[in-house]
Amino acid sequence: MSDIEVKVPDIGDFNDIPVIEVFVKPGDSVKADDSLVTLESDKATMDVPSPSAGVVKELKVKLGDKVNEGSVIVTLAQDAAPPAKLPAASGAGERARTESTEATPAAPAGGKGPTTAPTENKNAAPAATGKVQPETSAAPPAQRGTSSAQAAPASAPTPPIDGAAFKQAHASPSVRKFARELGVDLSKIRGTGPSARILQEDVQQFVKGALTGGALPGASASGGVSGGGSLNLLPWPQVDFAKFGPVETKALSRIKKISGAYLARNWVMIPHVTQFDEADITDLEALRVALNKENEKAGVKLTLLAFLIKASVAALKRFPDFNSSLVSGPDGDALVLKQYFHIGFAADTPNGLVVPVIRNADQKGVLQIAQEMTELSGKAREGKLAPADMQGGCFSISSLGGIGGTAFTPIINAPEVAILGVSKGLTKPIWNGREFAPRLVLPLSLSYDHRVIDGAAAARFTTYLSGLLTDMRRAML
Repeated sequence: MSDIEVKVPDIGDFNDIPVIEVFVKPGDSVKADDSLVTLESDKATMDVPSPSAGVVKELKVKLGDKVNEGSVIVTLAQDAAPPAKLPAASGAGERARTESTEATPAAPAGGKGPTTAPTENKNAAPAATGKVQPETSAAPPAQRGTSSAQAAPASAPTPPIDGAAFKQAHASPSVRKFARELGVDLSKIRGTGPSARILQEDVQQFVKGALTGGALPGASASGGVSGGGSLNLLPWPQVDFAKFGPVETKALSRIKKISGAYLARNWVMIPHVTQFDEADITDLEALRVALNKENEKAGVKLTLLAFLIKASVAALKRFPDFNSSLVSGPDGDALVLKQYFHIGFAADTPNGLVVPVIRNADQKGVLQIAQEMTELSGKAREGKLAPADMQGGCFSISSLGGIGGTAFTPIINAPEVAILGVSKGLTKPIWNGREFAPRLVLPLSLSYDHRVIDGAAAARFTTYLSGLLTDMRRAML
């Protein structure tokens, strides 16, 4: 027996290349062309193969170490026969070679692949069951499992993989090979390694999630990917932020904890589309200022939101689908069209956002609406809103006009099917047919449930609402 030192081959003009994967440990038996480690530069990823068969005597690098051309990786005990010449290739060229061989998974690239007999494979992951046993990143490629074609019965078809997306996934060649053996589409996996690199453990977790009831999107029972329709999400990343610098932990308020769960559900389960428009409110603003002067002694301050609520009621009457809710029943989905007009408005409080509801807004004038808004907003800031004050809404309005902004995408407040977002009005030069004149323009953002409302209806709704705000007399017709 003789010992040889396996060194980093020619990797071009790169220096201090990090070791991102280590596949062997002292005592492991390897064959010629088995991958020893994976290196990654800023442009390419490459595996360093074993030049010949032998036993790993000493491991010279560990995960995260930085190496250069000529750095010793392992000491290999081998037969007296002279070792094969280690191929030299630039990082980019090696990556191109690896990608091209991966395009044909049925044929092992360059003689690589599992060579250990199935009876010796302690960490095998048969595609027939999709089971993946715990495995460390230091396991040699020969112990990663047999191919899907060998382990799976003929009746288990290999799930289709998006080849283009698979190649774009951020993963090393060895992880790509491992994923192909299990029939897993890497484009469906979110990596947890540095720079969101997909690790072998991520592939294993993906398969395990599929076996526990489809805990991941598109995972089939065999560990592959299928076109399932259920919504499943990857686990939330667990990060120790304190190791990067000073931090402060602040508990979420009760309102944010409750509303956060509802917002996440609504955003994920409702197909949102947002229609943007503008309304000329020059005359409306003049009317609002005049009415406030007249009612100054009454203690009621008219805001633009009171007019928006009144105009929205008129628009809901004109387009009743916006005043509906989508429900599921024994005969399938159906629309519940409401004959009442309860309008919710987002109220900003020190503890978070709440949505009080103005009930029967169609039966009230703007002054009465403004009075109720003042009362409900006060109760919200004091944390005294009753559940009944926030129930039964048909349509919601979120106004950020007092803060700023030009447009945003408000989240629909289920079981409603639409919500109106309002940003800060600004003065623009508008062509009136003869000349450009300064006009106060209000940005509108209407988010709607695309299962109930199509784009044409949304455009008609915002156009009609814009016309009402331009001339509020139309709201009385």
